[in-house]
Amino acid sequence: MSRSWLIALFVMSIFSCKSIPNGVEAVKKFDKNRYLGKWYEIARIDFKFERDLNNTTAEYSSLKNGKIRVVNRGYNYKKNEWKKAIGKAKFVHEADEAMLKVSFFGPFYAGYNVIRLDDDYNYALIAGRNFNYLWILSRTPSIPNTIKEEYLNFASKVGFDTSRLNWVVHNNEENKAGL
Repeated sequence: MSRSWLIALFVMSIFSCKSIPNGVEAVKKFDKNRYLGKWYEIARIDFKFERDLNNTTAEYSSLKNGKIRVVNRGYNYKKNEWKKAIGKAKFVHEADEAMLKVSFFGPFYAGYNVIRLDDDYNYALIAGRNFNYLWILSRTPSIPNTIKEEYLNFASKVGFDTSRLNWVVHNNEENKAGL
């Protein structure tokens, strides 16, 4: 294999984004318009950008180019300050499959996959590109135990270690800050 082909393969591997963990499937017959709006983060596998945050929310809205605007907010309870990140998401395949890529940093995308969603679009289970990224979202700051157990069982069944989930506190700090 020529050197230029090796370089091209290396560059493609860096910029290609594996969107979903092996053996996990995104929701089919997904309706983007029903998914848009505000979601409360109920639980997550903690990672660098959300560490020490509570009152976390995600708000999704349509962009003219077919992409989705993403606004994530959370309150850093150690620094006593709000943190906000604005990004964009785009579908990996067709818009009726809930497999997306999201970017908060220019050309760098990460997987965002809705792997479980109730019929009324009130509760969602989100997987990242591998088993280190998992979120439970709700349209309200709490979730019924039946949904919680269903989503935990499903996540465990497909390979996630749900004991790593951090349960998010929603204590109305958002209201005090006027957000």
